[in-house]
Amino acid sequence: MKKILIGAFVFTSFFGSAQINLKTIKEKAQSTVSTSKSVPLTNDEIVAGLKEALNVGIEKAGAKASAVDGFNKNQIIRIPFPEEAKKMEDKLRLIGMGAQVDTFEVALNKSAELAAKEAAPIFIHAIKSMNVSDGLNVLKGDDDAATQYLNKTTNDSLYATFKPIVQEALKTVNVTQYWNPLASRYNKIPLTTKVNPDLDDYTTKKAIEGLFKLLAQEEKKIREQPAARVTDLSQKVFAE
Repeated sequence: MKKILIGAFVFTSFFGSAQINLKTIKEKAQSTVSTSKSVPLTNDEIVAGLKEALNVGIEKAGAKASAVDGFNKNQIIRIPFPEEAKKMEDKLRLIGMGAQVDTFEVALNKSAELAAKEAAPIFIHAIKSMNVSDGLNVLKGDDDAATQYLNKTTNDSLYATFKPIVQEALKTVNVTQYWNPLASRYNKIPLTTKVNPDLDDYTTKKAIEGLFKLLAQEEKKIREQPAARVTDLSQKVFAE
């Protein structure tokens, strides 16, 4: 009988202890779940996360643009023969100068690639000027809302900064050695409108345009693909 009582006491103690332990575990689990719930982000945090994501996006866009053949072999941003000289291109190809035209186009794109190496950090810097109100509007906007915002607000300043870089890049690859003979040859063709487009201006605008196109692609990825949000804060912002 004594053994039975002792056994009952042990069983009761163990069972009671188990209940207490289970209750404690449950309470701790509920507490953990409660504290792990997302605390609403402040507007400043939201914009900070957006900027982090965009900085990553422009770094990737800049890296793509400045890579070897980043412009030249990317049909989305490849810089073609100047549109205002399209007739010139057609006529030059007709008279057997297609190879020279192709070489000129490659040189033009190489210039943009060289410029992009220096331009991307400047473009990233422009993101920092975005205020809280603008950031919230961008976050709630279309897939390319940030790209549109930056295009609208920084294009002029980007142009002023990009152009000297492009000019130096054009000198580096000596693009004029291809353009001047082509333009000279074309301008000698009877009954043609003389051409002399500003290659610095043309390439600068195309380089900026190309970066914006790549940024729009990266922005869309960030909005749609969680794996593209590489910081904790940006993960929280775009998960909201």
